[in-house]
Amino acid sequence: MRQASIDRKTTETRISATVSLDGTGAYDVKTGVGFLDHMLEQLARHSLIDITLRAEGDLHIDFHHTAEDSGIAIGQAVARALGDRKGIRRYASLHLPMDGTLTRAAIDVSGRPFLVWKVNFTAPKIGDFDTELVREWFQAFAMNAGVTLHVETLYADNNHHIAESCFKALARALREAIEIDPRQKDRIPSTKGSLAG
Repeated sequence: MRQASIDRKTTETRISATVSLDGTGAYDVKTGVGFLDHMLEQLARHSLIDITLRAEGDLHIDFHHTAEDSGIAIGQAVARALGDRKGIRRYASLHLPMDGTLTRAAIDVSGRPFLVWKVNFTAPKIGDFDTELVREWFQAFAMNAGVTLHVETLYADNNHHIAESCFKALARALREAIEIDPRQKDRIPSTKGSLAG
């Protein structure tokens, strides 16, 4: 099974993350930030990636470092678990509906990190969670997983649905892109012969 663990310690956060790319979507996530836990649980469940994550951060300041660093740790774990990326489908995209919200995600598991983010929130917070931290998490994940990721919310009915549809859209696209393609399971899906960036 393609799996990896990351332990990341800074003066701001202490995070351990384990992913299993060929899992069932099981999760055990504790960041100290309830909304972030909820989003990461959605990511695991809909990507079928098993995720275990423990984070202790400087929540007395705000949630920024915990959100960003959890994206870094999960991204690094996914990149490590993918290895040379041999046999993966590589590309995927979809539209994810959630009630009155529609979000599009497209991904290239290319080894080249890039994020295009066209998502607008209409309020600064969802509960006590800063909506701007959703982009921070996606930026950290894309840069550290080595993926090109485009996320766009086309229309929306509320901010919770915007955030959740982004995580679910990523999950479903990621699930498809990292699946092993039986037609090329022993080949790297690139004419260059490498997806190292």
